[in-house]
Amino acid sequence: MRGMHSADVLLRSAGTALPGPPIDNAALARRFGMSSTWEQWVDAFVGTRSRHLAVDLETAEVRYSLADLGETAARRALAAAGLGTEAVDVVVLGTSTPDQLMPTTVNVIADRLALNDLPTYQLQSGCTGAVQALDVACRLLAGGGHRTALVIGGDVCAKHYDMSVNPAELPPAQQINGLLFGDGAGAAVLSTDPGTGAPGTTGTAAVRDVRVRFTGMNRPPGQTVEWFGAADRGSDRPGAVEDYKAIEESVPAMAADTLEEMLADLDWKRDDLAFLLPPQLSGRMTARIAERLAVPGAQEVTCVADTGNTGNALPFFQLERALPRMVRGDRALALAVESSKWINAGLALEAV
Repeated sequence: MRGMHSADVLLRSAGTALPGPPIDNAALARRFGMSSTWEQWVDAFVGTRSRHLAVDLETAEVRYSLADLGETAARRALAAAGLGTEAVDVVVLGTSTPDQLMPTTVNVIADRLALNDLPTYQLQSGCTGAVQALDVACRLLAGGGHRTALVIGGDVCAKHYDMSVNPAELPPAQQINGLLFGDGAGAAVLSTDPGTGAPGTTGTAAVRDVRVRFTGMNRPPGQTVEWFGAADRGSDRPGAVEDYKAIEESVPAMAADTLEEMLADLDWKRDDLAFLLPPQLSGRMTARIAERLAVPGAQEVTCVADTGNTGNALPFFQLERALPRMVRGDRALALAVESSKWINAGLALEAV
């Protein structure tokens, strides 16, 4: 909600969920018969140490769905806020990988949570989908029609992988996806009721600004993920392709532009930021982005090196780490960039 300066919408908690045990680079190398040199290259070039996959690495069996992870994350977020499901007035989900085209995953999760007779929304987007979902929820709450929103974000990318393919035979644009991404889900509770929740629950922050801006006109996609149907299942198009060089060049600048815009609109200075939640692409890329943002006085909240790029779950993993550490007056800025067709997004918080 661009230019939002009221404390009416409060972010009360965050919760997350990961599928299965962490899978480090050595495990990937063993599974696919890659050399120790390849493992060292992943460590140096990508900088992601481990990730969690919803698919069994050995059998290729899908063990977790987005609905499974989203339900767990939602329950954890509600528990952290000291709330039961009966407090929820509206549910919004952001994802790029819903379990099915229909029914929507948000409704499957709502059903599992025994939520009924309330509005639900599902947004399909890349790595800014979580912020887009938070934006929609904030607008709904600020409009006065609802008091408490459950916002969920997550992705299960591993279901798109072909476990029978030798990664060494793939071009870099296809190989990089299996190295960068992991699976997971996150959730947050937003409320306009300052008395919501039980005593002793995690920190509360007012949403000072949330914005989303499409900037992809006349720009080729940085990433493409196909969704094949029965008619084109035999297509020779690869399921996923990433232009890592374009992403590497564009994302730091896009994140820096959003940072400058939000600081100017909020009349905040860099020194005012206690926490910085930069875009989470990979361990190495995130370090370069944080360096470009140049906010040395803020505590950087980064998790991607251990979780992998979990897409729309990542902002919730960052919020889950940041909220309990924020004290009254602390300011935090979270940034996200969607590189498939280029979207800038940001979230500004102030602990209350």
